[in-house]
Amino acid sequence: MSFDYQFATHLNRRTFLSQSGVGLGAAAFSNLLNHETQASTAQKQSQQPHFPPRVKRVIFLCMAGGPSHLETFDYKPELERLSGQPMPASITAGQPIAQLQGQELIAQGPLTKFQKYGEGGLEVSDYLPWHAKMADDICVLKSMHTEQINHDPAHTFMNTGTVISGRPSMGSWITYGLGSETQELPGFVVMSSVGGRNPQPIASRQWGAGFLPSRFQGVEFNSSGDPVYYVKPPGGISNSQQGRIVETIRQLDQHRQKTVQNPELETRLSAYEMAFRMQTSVPDLVDMSNEPKHILDMYGAKPGDGSFASNCLLARRLAERGVRFIHLYHRGWDHHGGLDKYMKICCGLTDQPTYALIQDLKQRGMLEETLVIWGGEFGRTPMFQGKGGVGRDHHIKGFSMWMAGGGIKGGTSHGNTDEFGYHAVEKPTHVRDMHATMLHMLGLDHRQLYYQHQGLDMRLTGVEEPHVLGDILG
Repeated sequence: MSFDYQFATHLNRRTFLSQSGVGLGAAAFSNLLNHETQASTAQKQSQQPHFPPRVKRVIFLCMAGGPSHLETFDYKPELERLSGQPMPASITAGQPIAQLQGQELIAQGPLTKFQKYGEGGLEVSDYLPWHAKMADDICVLKSMHTEQINHDPAHTFMNTGTVISGRPSMGSWITYGLGSETQELPGFVVMSSVGGRNPQPIASRQWGAGFLPSRFQGVEFNSSGDPVYYVKPPGGISNSQQGRIVETIRQLDQHRQKTVQNPELETRLSAYEMAFRMQTSVPDLVDMSNEPKHILDMYGAKPGDGSFASNCLLARRLAERGVRFIHLYHRGWDHHGGLDKYMKICCGLTDQPTYALIQDLKQRGMLEETLVIWGGEFGRTPMFQGKGGVGRDHHIKGFSMWMAGGGIKGGTSHGNTDEFGYHAVEKPTHVRDMHATMLHMLGLDHRQLYYQHQGLDMRLTGVEEPHVLGDILG
């Protein structure tokens, strides 16, 4: 074989591999980008409700750690009567129990009294005197149940509808479906406060966008200090100089976008632009000097102190400015011991501000267009847990949450647990039913709100067929 023939063959092979290999890779990459771009285009077209909405926004008050339904809204006389006696084996046999497995299961009655309040006679415990004042505003979902018995996966399930990490959160799905009413602030904002027993950590993936474009992820605001890091321009840089930088980046990204058509470039560009606008909007947002003293006193808020009260006041201000989904976490409800002590602490920190938020929204004419949801990732067992004092373990088979606003029938309850508060037996309400109802109130059909990912039409409510809780809607 001649040298020239060998050289030509070698050259052609290298040329083929270099050009075809890159070409095939580029074709595959281009196809992937086209798929993402089509999904992004579909998303832009989907930012309209499927039918007339009842509400414009959601404020989700998460009592992280799992508040006891048996000390808040679900009074059980039979459990009180049997307190201190063994739980009937027929109730607990074969049931998932997190840390009481293999132990003698002793019934624990409520640690406080319940009374009926409002025109509907809603039962509320003495731990929640401010909730008692707003009994006619809330609908208690007494038959909630979920699928995960430990904190982090239970939060993941509550927030994303699945235990699989990396899926989009509620707020991301909602802003994907409807967009935001504001261009000055993120459409999805998260804040947290701490107080109580054993405050479990909350991972940032709980408000992540998952496989949705990353511009739909939640933005965490700090509860004290600067609400957003680096939102202030660096020293010596004026707003006009900052604006020129953002404009230059926009032009470069647009030039690059003509070549690659990558939706993440749009995300980066919108992030720069949003950060620039937030340099003006955020200081105005957190400036409480225009809030009357009686409003601050109603919340019990000292702005900037990192409390749930201050976060509730800031939530109202975010809602006024068009933020679509506002998620407040209060960490401290993991009451395995010292139940009476820590119920008083947690309720003392959250009860009045929650009442104030509802009343503030109502007096401003905003409650009718805002859905407020209160609850934790699960409930607590009807059985005694003794380490560190009287406590209750994690419980997933029956617990309570509540909804208010947007025409929700206030002063009512939905469903019920059995006489021990263990099983949801009347109108069992799955977490996905709550998700479907929330989306319905925003004008979104949970079956039509989807995103193509890995060849599947992915939904917040999954492949199940959850039920919209029509009987709680006025």
